[in-house]
Amino acid sequence: MYVPEPGRPRYARRGESKHNFKSKIYGLVFEFSHGPHAVRRVFGVGGARPDDPGAMGAAFEKTVDMTQAYPLIIDGKTVPTDKHLDVINPADGRVFALCPAGTSADLDRAVEAARRAFPGWAATPDADRKAAVNRLADIIEANIGELAELITREQGKPMAGLGSQWEVGGAAAWTRFTAALDLPVEIIQDDDKGRVALYRKPIGVVASITPWNFPVMIAIWHIMPALRAGNTVVLKPSPYTPIATLRMVELLQEALPPGVLNAVAGSDEIGRAISAHPGIDKIVFTGSTRTGKHVMASAADSLKRLTLELGGNDAAIVLPDVALDDATIEKIFWGAFINNGQTCAAIKRLYVHDSIYDELCDKLLAYASAVKTGDGMAADSQLGTVQNKMQFERVKMLVDAAKANGARVLCGGAPIEGDGLFYPVTLLADVKEGMAIVDEEQFGPALPIIRYSDVEDAVARANDNPNGLGGSVWSSDADKAVAIASRLECGSAWINSHAMVRPDAPFGGVKQSGIGIEFGTLGLAEFTTVQVIHQ
Repeated sequence: MYVPEPGRPRYARRGESKHNFKSKIYGLVFEFSHGPHAVRRVFGVGGARPDDPGAMGAAFEKTVDMTQAYPLIIDGKTVPTDKHLDVINPADGRVFALCPAGTSADLDRAVEAARRAFPGWAATPDADRKAAVNRLADIIEANIGELAELITREQGKPMAGLGSQWEVGGAAAWTRFTAALDLPVEIIQDDDKGRVALYRKPIGVVASITPWNFPVMIAIWHIMPALRAGNTVVLKPSPYTPIATLRMVELLQEALPPGVLNAVAGSDEIGRAISAHPGIDKIVFTGSTRTGKHVMASAADSLKRLTLELGGNDAAIVLPDVALDDATIEKIFWGAFINNGQTCAAIKRLYVHDSIYDELCDKLLAYASAVKTGDGMAADSQLGTVQNKMQFERVKMLVDAAKANGARVLCGGAPIEGDGLFYPVTLLADVKEGMAIVDEEQFGPALPIIRYSDVEDAVARANDNPNGLGGSVWSSDADKAVAIASRLECGSAWINSHAMVRPDAPFGGVKQSGIGIEFGTLGLAEFTTVQVIHQ
């Protein structure tokens, strides 16, 4: 049972949410799609709409103690550090909390704890591990209000709509789905000539390195299949958004033996130490392609197993026969701007046929004009901030360069004045390849809308990129759309939607967008080794 430490606030427990948020999740998350109907799919009946922000809690009063110093979590205990890193609230530029600055010695202790815990956790009966992972979901679900507020204050996304409560509630549901997965023994041969069976065994100590865009959700994607398969975990959150993750790991200790789940935060030096650490057997990394290459190079000496989900520059191709109704426009918008565009698998390049180009631009502009960007703690905000100054300046640079090279700004195009890192929804027309806004991943609230006249040319242009995470085709002809989607060089392709990731569907990139698979039974299998026994 969690007992608040002296000087630390007591947060709302089950049934006493500070945000009037219904903590019960109605069913599993099967689609992380976009727009009003998406939230109903995540939360079930009564889910809030992005245009109905108060439905998930109109009064977002402060419950988090500002500038609190958070600890590391090692061997089931909280471990304070002598030094800390400032965690900035991107909505006002102020220090929101203090992140523990872990050292290489702290990492060594966490890895040692994970190695000690591994034999017992791996030997735990499968049904007991499944039950433990379900208890983790209970804990996350009981603390949605607290964790969501921490995410909003450190990451900048709204509490409401497709924001932090959606993220944490989805994390709980995703955890339940992962708990239910199984990897049964595969019988290759069983006859009078003999028996051959394939068994899957846990790898050992898994290191998780998570990014700043979905700090809780992506941590869950790493942690839960690792634990479900019988591994132990050492997690390193982004120094930009470490707090919600550290707090979640602290809460989860209640349901796990000491050392099974550890968290060491700090500078990027900790990430580099993880990559080369001899006591780590597998690394799961979500982040940029550039950093992923460094992780891969450092891990090579010890032949660590890797799952890398890296950058994307997803193309969406809109065919001339598409119905440009309100539902389609809404799905295109949220396919690009969910999490303020700070999503690896968001639409980054929108290819639109000449015959419908102006109509789509007009309708997308009309929809975008009604979406409010603001402080995530305000109940009417639908989009929040860019998370950090470096990314903010990059988005500004890409948009400014596009304008200088002839792009037509439909809306946005310049930062919102004030202390926070607020950049408005920006739609750019009359753009083309050769502009950095098209060729490079923006990872922010700016969408280039590109003309094409021939679908063969559109497919070639969509594929002419080093990344290959996701893509989509939009059409009233499903067969035609599937045929075109099958030619896109990407790991996941969607028809008339984008980035609808599901816990039962494998997800991963091709080309320079990653190595390995996440989600579903194939994703779970990546946290195991194979042993074949011949009789």
